[in-house]
Amino acid sequence: MLSALLNAFRVPDLRKKIIFTLAIIALYRLGSYIPVPGVPIGALTDAFNDPSNPSLLMLNLFSGNALSNFSVFSLGIMPYITASIIMQLMQGVIPALQRMAREGESGQRRITQITRYLCLGLGLINAIGYLFLFQSPQYGVVLSSDIPYFLTAVVIVLTLVAGVGFIMWMGELITQRGVGNGMSLIIFANIIAGFPSAIMQSVSTQSAGMTILIILVVLAVIPGIVLIERAQRRIPINYAKRIQGRRVMGGQATYIPLKVNGAGVIPIIFASSLLYFPAQLAVFFNVQWLTDVSNALSSGWINWVLNFALIVFFCFFYTSLVFNPEDTADNLRKQGGFIPGVRPGANTVQYIKNVLNRITLPGGIYIGMIAVIPSILFATTGDSLISAFGGTSILIMVGVALDTMSKVESQLKQHHYEGFFK
Repeated sequence: MLSALLNAFRVPDLRKKIIFTLAIIALYRLGSYIPVPGVPIGALTDAFNDPSNPSLLMLNLFSGNALSNFSVFSLGIMPYITASIIMQLMQGVIPALQRMAREGESGQRRITQITRYLCLGLGLINAIGYLFLFQSPQYGVVLSSDIPYFLTAVVIVLTLVAGVGFIMWMGELITQRGVGNGMSLIIFANIIAGFPSAIMQSVSTQSAGMTILIILVVLAVIPGIVLIERAQRRIPINYAKRIQGRRVMGGQATYIPLKVNGAGVIPIIFASSLLYFPAQLAVFFNVQWLTDVSNALSSGWINWVLNFALIVFFCFFYTSLVFNPEDTADNLRKQGGFIPGVRPGANTVQYIKNVLNRITLPGGIYIGMIAVIPSILFATTGDSLISAFGGTSILIMVGVALDTMSKVESQLKQHHYEGFFK
């Protein structure tokens, strides 16, 4: 690991990308502590230490504690994730979006542009909702009377929406000019940011021994997660020999690698976003019954069952979006490839679908258990460290870390350096 990091900094282009990525993340974390003008920060501190509102606590976790500071980045990455989910779902039902997705790079640019506008729209709704929520009796935030209320409210809402746009821009900058997926790395940074305070709170409320035990269990679980994340089911492929002039083409054997967890961390993010979407609505409308529904969906057995079911569903859904057996079988046929013992055409398509379904189901169950079991343990013990080190957090961190390391690995191999994976 250390030698691979040293190798990464020996490559000038890769070194610049890593430094650029770290600088953008540092800038993002700095923005998480810059308060919105006109809002007294101290009034929110005690409210976010109250565990009676789990939906708001989860939104605060994904914002990297920026929401509890009511900073310019309070809305975090959730509006962009929600907008991406909506666009992914709409591509399956709106023909125009389906055509855009098939147009290649130009179509993806238009879909990205629509996602940006949708993200800003959701950010505007969330900003207005948070403004009303924090002025409710539950939080009691009183805006400054030195400036007209309407002007103060407009400044707060516009600042929060601008923060969403800035986060989106920083994430895209990392993706284009840095290392790894920018949005995923921002989520990674948000989760990491909550660990020090969670450890201190665990030591003060539980005991140092319990805190050390939890950390050791997490460290023991991570290698197993890495093992499953890198596990593959390889479908063997043979290519028929073709003679073109004096050259013999084909004849070699290869394989199609299908990951056991082909959807990565996307299902768990999608499921979490859907479950906490009522919390965002409750923030906006500030209605008691809607708040009760959002809290019920954010914790307890209802949350566990729905979270597990949604994760398994999104594993199948997202895998079907990113991997098309029909296209794979057609490409194999055009290139003269075939699966040994399986006829080309419909039989190949069905074979790939069967294999995909057989590995996607255990992959979905694995992700669901990783997400739900720590939540059950947290409800039993009440240790905040389990919530911060929960399965969702660990899976996202491991998935993002592996994805980023893979990208660094590929660039190191181009320069003939040894990478992270042996």
